[in-house]
Amino acid sequence: MNRPRPVFFNLTQLQMPVGSVTSILHRITGVILAVGTPFCIYLLGLSLADAQGYARVAGMFAQTIFKLLAVLFIWALAHHLLAGVRHLLSDIDVGSHLQAARTSAWVVNCSAVVIALLSAGVLF
Repeated sequence: MNRPRPVFFNLTQLQMPVGSVTSILHRITGVILAVGTPFCIYLLGLSLADAQGYARVAGMFAQTIFKLLAVLFIWALAHHLLAGVRHLLSDIDVGSHLQAARTSAWVVNCSAVVIALLSAGVLF
């Protein structure tokens, strides 16, 4: 009795198309935004409350780890916004052909990184 054995898929060797990477990153950035937005609202409220609160928030932004988290949040916001617009346009059949979809996925990924690098240049 020869039963076919289960096939082991080595996930590190799979090459995913750029569109699927963009879609997965869209979901991940949505989670980052959902978790990070309450903290941003808290920091905004703290900075607007009084001078001491503003000084505390400014002191937080002086720390490198806080700046890195801010750049991560800006990247997530940029990527999620750009990928969301890309998905909305593909829903109305704009850029949904294969080559246009690949190009728009590359544009979204690269643009989000450029926006994050520009924000890092401003913060650091």
